[in-house]
Amino acid sequence: MENLSIRLLQEGDEGSLLAFEEENRAFFQEFSVGRPDYFYTLAGQRDMLKTRLERSEEDQDYHFGIFLDGGELIGTIGLFRIERGPRQMAIIGYSLSQKHNGKGYATEAVRQLVRYGFDVLGLHRIEAGVMPKNGGSIRVLEKAGFEKEGISRKSVKINGAWEDHLILGIIKED
Repeated sequence: MENLSIRLLQEGDEGSLLAFEEENRAFFQEFSVGRPDYFYTLAGQRDMLKTRLERSEEDQDYHFGIFLDGGELIGTIGLFRIERGPRQMAIIGYSLSQKHNGKGYATEAVRQLVRYGFDVLGLHRIEAGVMPKNGGSIRVLEKAGFEKEGISRKSVKINGAWEDHLILGIIKED
C-alpha cells in the first residue's frame, strides 16, 4: 500500500475536490444525502470549502483530504458536530474514491483522524453512523477500533427514504 496522509483542506483544494466528487458521483449516491447541481461546480466547491474552513476556525467541524504520496486526493474525511463541555465528542464521516476502495486506505485514514481527534482536539468519544447494508464501511470502522453500539432507526433521509443507521463508537481509552 502506498503511503497515505490526511491534512486539513484549504483554499486551493476546490479543483481537486470537484474532480473527486464528479468522478465518484454515482458511486456515492447510494449511501449519501442528495446534493444540488451547484455542489458539482467549481463555485459550489469553493463556497463549501469556505464554509468548512470557517467551521474549523469555530471548532465545530474539521474537514480533511485523504492524499496518496504523490499528492493525489483520493478521499475526504472529517469530524463533525464537535461537542465540548461534558461530552467532548464528534461524529466521523468519510468517503473514498471507488477506484481506491478495498486497499486499506479508508481504515488508515480513520485511524489517523481518530488519533487527531483524541490527541489534538482532546475528544473523549468519536462515533459513526452507517447504513447496515454498507458492510465495507462497517468493516473499516471495526478495523480502526470502533465497536457496534446499536441502531438509530430511520435517522437519515437518503435518496428520498428514511434509513436506519448502525451506530459505532470509539472512546479515547480504547
